[in-house]
This record gives sequence, C-alpha cells and structure tokens, in this order.
Amino acid sequence: MASKPRSRHVLRKPDGWAVKAPRASRASSIHRTQQEAIDAAKQIVANQGGGEVRVHGVDGRIREGITVKPGNDPYPPPG
Repeated sequence: MASKPRSRHVLRKPDGWAVKAPRASRASSIHRTQQEAIDAAKQIVANQGGGEVRVHGVDGRIREGITVKPGNDPYPPPG
C-alpha cells in the first residue's frame, strides 16, 4: 500500500507567514514573506516524499495549490 502524500498550508499570521501541517495545532515555521514560507513548505513536502502545498491569500482562502514531486528519491522513475 502506497503512503498518503503529505501536504502543508501557507497561512497569514500576525507575525508573518506560517507553514502548517493539516490539523496541526502549531506552525512548522514562521517566515517574513509569503514566498519564503512557500519555499520552506515545498522543501518540507519534497523531503517527505512529495505532495501538495496549499497557499492561502490574506483573506484566508486557498488561492493556489502546488504539487511537489518527491525530493531525494532513491528510485526515480526512468525517462
């Protein structure tokens, strides 16, 4: 059975932009800019085997979904 893809959300917080796992009570990290948070979320998801990064706008609604391929895959697909 394949493992379920991981995901992270990038959310606006009073002190910056947070990277947060679904259903987590605390943020994985806080960043000064949204782009820094997006980059951190992509790296986390890639290291966990790939998945989705959901970017929320300042209004809290999801404005973008980014699919991330697995990072450091020891068995990459041919081609």
